Amino acid sequence: MLRGAALRVTRPRTAVLSAVHAHPHADTDSILRAVRRELPKVSHQAVYDSLHALTAAGLVRRIQPSGSVARYEARVGDNHHHIVCRSCGAVADADCAVGEAPCLTASDDRGFSIDEAEVIYWGLCPACAARESS
Repeated sequence: MLRGAALRVTRPRTAVLSAVHAHPHADTDSILRAVRRELPKVSHQAVYDSLHALTAAGLVRRIQPSGSVARYEARVGDNHHHIVCRSCGAVADADCAVGEAPCLTASDDRGFSIDEAEVIYWGLCPACAARESS
């Protein structure tokens, strides 16, 4: 994947890409912890640089729901959205209602060539909803 995106293959990049695939919607600290299980001496900066390079190359996607830290996912190339729990912050994917980008058509595109729509649904995950109802 790295070579296909014209990126140099390095141990930190490989480990970061693996961590993002293994932990969808993980924040940077979680990715750092996962990478350090494989590369104990990797620096924060190496992980940040790898995330930046992978995002710029389109191999990972960075999302940042309002009030949340940045999170990363490996699901790229489609126009899916996210559901965020207001209580615990859990994030889940939600497929586009129409199925192709952009799944929402702006009432007035103001001359923009729209290629993506980002929607975040907010609510309570099943565990938090069960806790609130009991």
